[in-house]
Amino acid sequence: MFKLNLKNPLVVFDLETTGTNISQDRIVEIAMVKAMPDGTIEEKCRKINPTIPIPNETSLIHGIYDEDVKDEPTFAQIAKSLAQYLEGCDLAGFNVLGFDVPMLVEEFLRANVRPKARFRNQIFTALDANHIRQHAAVAGSNIGKRPRMHQRRGIFQRL
Repeated sequence: MFKLNLKNPLVVFDLETTGTNISQDRIVEIAMVKAMPDGTIEEKCRKINPTIPIPNETSLIHGIYDEDVKDEPTFAQIAKSLAQYLEGCDLAGFNVLGFDVPMLVEEFLRANVRPKARFRNQIFTALDANHIRQHAAVAGSNIGKRPRMHQRRGIFQRL
């Protein structure tokens, strides 16, 4: 198994949301792959009830409809456990600085949860993620196969 040289756990994550307005829209799904310094990998994918309608044009993009999330917990209900899961982790993903981290921080603020994982930890960008993917592919690793939804959309195909 290929082992990344990590000092902290690395969480590669992606959000699906009701739209792109950070102050008004909400998260409907969070997918995470957590690589631990010892080489173990955890994958989590969680649908979230956004408490607002998902516009049809947005559902057509990510495939998540109001019916899919109506019985799921709200972000406020999972915020504390998510903050604990991210504590001490470095974050990575595509466009995380431009959208995903600000959206996640806004949701934590709305839920009145202050993660101990200060988002001042190392944040990897798409170029870093591509570098990690290349090294994992060379080593024949299955690191971080994305959950089903992201395979369909082609986001983080191997990371």
